[in-house]
Amino acid sequence: MSNWYSESSPLERRTFWASFGGWALDALDVQMFGLAIPALIAAFGISKADAGLLGSVTLFFGAFGGWLGGALGDRFGRVKALQITVATFALATFASAFAMSYTQLLVLKAIQGLGFGAEWACGAVLMAEIIRPEHRGRALGTVQSAWAVGWGAAVLLSALVFTYAPADIAWRILFAIGLLPALLIIFIRRGLKEPPRAVAREETPFFATLSGIFHPDVLRSTLVGGLFGIGAHGGYAALTTFLPTYLREVRHLSVLGSSGYLAVIIIAFFCGCVASGIISDRIGRRANVAFFASTCIATVLVYIFAPLSDGQMLVLGFPLGFFSAGIPASMAALFSELYPAGVRGTGVGFCYNFGRVVSAAFPFLVGFLGDRIGLGPAIGIDAAFAYALVLIAVLLLPETRGKVFEAPAATRA
Repeated sequence: MSNWYSESSPLERRTFWASFGGWALDALDVQMFGLAIPALIAAFGISKADAGLLGSVTLFFGAFGGWLGGALGDRFGRVKALQITVATFALATFASAFAMSYTQLLVLKAIQGLGFGAEWACGAVLMAEIIRPEHRGRALGTVQSAWAVGWGAAVLLSALVFTYAPADIAWRILFAIGLLPALLIIFIRRGLKEPPRAVAREETPFFATLSGIFHPDVLRSTLVGGLFGIGAHGGYAALTTFLPTYLREVRHLSVLGSSGYLAVIIIAFFCGCVASGIISDRIGRRANVAFFASTCIATVLVYIFAPLSDGQMLVLGFPLGFFSAGIPASMAALFSELYPAGVRGTGVGFCYNFGRVVSAAFPFLVGFLGDRIGLGPAIGIDAAFAYALVLIAVLLLPETRGKVFEAPAATRA
């Protein structure tokens, strides 16, 4: 956080920690699912494709949640929408602990998806509008690094719970812990203020707010941003949903052993998010994304297809996590800078989450192909293809670094 944080106003800092905490706790809830897949397969007697469908449903409904949550933020305010979305994904994760069938779990994962998709859109735009333009990339990149914090917490909790509790109970304990994010609502309610001009005019119909991103003035940004979202989310989902299962079933690592490999990737992901934000503010959004997308493709292919020893995989885990972080870390700043205030939340929510509609197929495809050609090749092929889409999209977007929004929020207390 370094210099930009020390220069921030009290309001900027409170907003940063609310956004950081929300995204970390969001990651905690979501990543627990990937770590629990082997136990869920055993508990419900399902295939890898069925398990992948659970992840796909979460991503699919997350897309609609992001679009809807962004529009709610434009219409009624970022802070109020953020409170609602945090409560939604926390309660849905908690309820998943009591699922008695695959169908029940599928429905609850859909509700969780609605909540976490909306939460990101509300928090990202709130932070983008509060922080001053010269710090926007670094601040939002650091917020994105919170995903690594939540992911790491999920790995630690998973290792502890599955070590000391039977597998058929352990996954339920993990999901029950998902209620913790609801405590963040207290901080959000007390510490945050609405940015100026963040709320659409009250006389504007809600449907008009939802459809405003398809106006000719911003249609190109919406279409290309959606393609960007497909590649970014598709690559991440293809890589991470089945990575714990790959390490355990293909590489034959124990729960504790695979946790060590994941720890390297997670630490690297945190570093990559922070680095991406700094680089983005210095060289621009487009060059930053192009660099990280290219290195993602190369690293994923080597990690999955090269004949690596366990020790070499551990070392390569750092660049894998580092480079995979650069793309999501750039999205909040870039998408926020593509839209005017009245539809900014809607646009950011749509672009970030539209990718989930299509990328929802990636976990299912990995599971489907994994049953036929092996889990490793399935992960590598799907992830590399997705990151190639990011490269195409970023070449079609304008450079937006340093864009000044409608009102200077950073100087307010």
